[in-house]
Amino acid sequence: MGGRLISTPGLLRATLFAFCALWVLPNLAAAKHTRLTRHYNFDIQLQNVTRLCQTKSIVTVNGQFPGPQIVAREGDRLVIKVVNHVQNNITIHWHGSLAKEGTLFWHAHISWLRATVYGPLVIVPKRHEHYPFPQPSKEVPIIFGEWWKADTETVINQAQQTGLAPNLSDAYTINGLPGLLYNCSSKDTFKLKVKPGKTYLLRLINAALNDELFFSIANHTLTVVEADAVYVKPFKTNIVLITPGQTTNVLLRTKSDAPNATFLMAARPYATGPATFDNTTAAGLLEYEKISIPNTKNKKLPLLNPVLPKFNDTNFAIKFNKKIRSLANAKFPAKVPTTVDRRFFFTVGLGLSPCSQNQTCQGPNNTRLAASINNVTFVQPNIALLQAHFFNQSQGVYTTDFPANPPFKFNYTGNPPSNIQATSGTKLMALTFNASVELVLQDTSIIGAESHPLHLHGYNFFVVGQGIGNFNPTKDPSTFNLVDPAERNTVGVPSGGWVAIRFLADNPGVWFMHCHLEVHTSWGLKMAWVVQDGKRRNQKLPPPPSDLPKC
Repeated sequence: MGGRLISTPGLLRATLFAFCALWVLPNLAAAKHTRLTRHYNFDIQLQNVTRLCQTKSIVTVNGQFPGPQIVAREGDRLVIKVVNHVQNNITIHWHGSLAKEGTLFWHAHISWLRATVYGPLVIVPKRHEHYPFPQPSKEVPIIFGEWWKADTETVINQAQQTGLAPNLSDAYTINGLPGLLYNCSSKDTFKLKVKPGKTYLLRLINAALNDELFFSIANHTLTVVEADAVYVKPFKTNIVLITPGQTTNVLLRTKSDAPNATFLMAARPYATGPATFDNTTAAGLLEYEKISIPNTKNKKLPLLNPVLPKFNDTNFAIKFNKKIRSLANAKFPAKVPTTVDRRFFFTVGLGLSPCSQNQTCQGPNNTRLAASINNVTFVQPNIALLQAHFFNQSQGVYTTDFPANPPFKFNYTGNPPSNIQATSGTKLMALTFNASVELVLQDTSIIGAESHPLHLHGYNFFVVGQGIGNFNPTKDPSTFNLVDPAERNTVGVPSGGWVAIRFLADNPGVWFMHCHLEVHTSWGLKMAWVVQDGKRRNQKLPPPPSDLPKC
């Protein structure tokens, strides 16, 4: 679900298809036409990779880790051939509704293969169009990840058998490299070479499985200009918070004169839950091009370190996210729904569920850890939901009785109720085409308050409000921002708090909404919306490529 996204009428968008053919990527810079079909070939294959002084075989795309970068101009069509050469089943998710322009990414969307199968997806402006900020001298993708010495499929399978939390990662990575703060990794350090007095566009992507991350560059200020492939009102910051699934574009303006120092780029977790977490730090180096400085020849330059927040600094997280606001101008309007057809209130959090038959779990009274939305733990069906929907075969696959509100009320961020067991099922929420939706997502402290990055397939949405504590339906809506709210595809539900979003259900199909912490998704923190068919006014769909062979 979410693999093929179709253009909106009146708005040229990059449209993705997957067909069985092989082509070579055209030269982007030499392109003469406004609209092109760009071809990529993805071979899913095993590759031996050494990190932390240990070599292991990982699943990759084209043998690369991270995987290849996809680049297109706004309005282009992408044709991507994906061939699986490994024993694992594989799905690829093109993350985010394909925007006019901006930074997105693609990643595996099955089990824990996202640990190594991911890469950038960059859509640049149409020819002769410009960014709504100063043109950078260079654009650099910086993609964060996690690394396990063990096989990640074994890690999650063992956790599912015991019903407990999976083993922690051994390192974080920047562009696939853990960096000099880890043992045996000084040579595996990402280095960004810069010139004085230049502006660099850093395309930040968090592809880590289970951790939100703080990111900072010592002694340098970053200007946030885009979030989830939507331009935002620029603001300066020394620290960026980015959850798994999110992208953030920042401008880095280098110092006017080359300093006599090297600067550490650091990424470490923002962690709010009750469980242990990988508290290590990935590091890269910002290095100015070598210049002749008297008395410094062959001398090692001092390394300056950034100052990052405490690992559980929710106050910083709230303040940072509130700074992200849409441009909301004539060229880049914020089309937030001002009226609402359907209102929903979803609680998200952790709990327990009974152990499966013929299995012994290590939780209390033979239970296992579970995650749920409105106390429903999602059960993955054996038939694809989209297939069942389009072929009218939903009977026995899913039901459309997902609860619009929690099944019982309690103090969501206070003391937990006596019964913390979740129900389970494959329940969907049905929406009529073009319905305007308001959804409040409320964290719960049943096992422990925790931030949850929620991602919605097939849609962008507007973040109209957020707060700490329990959502107050009488008072809190009066504070909603309906003028220039952030437009995103992934939002962090604050630890011990709530977030309100709005979107227009104008993309028919079946669309997952899930926590982008992979461990929570594995425990069932996901649901799906089924949006009925409908036709937009004056809708004109792009024709399929004429040069595609038959499969």
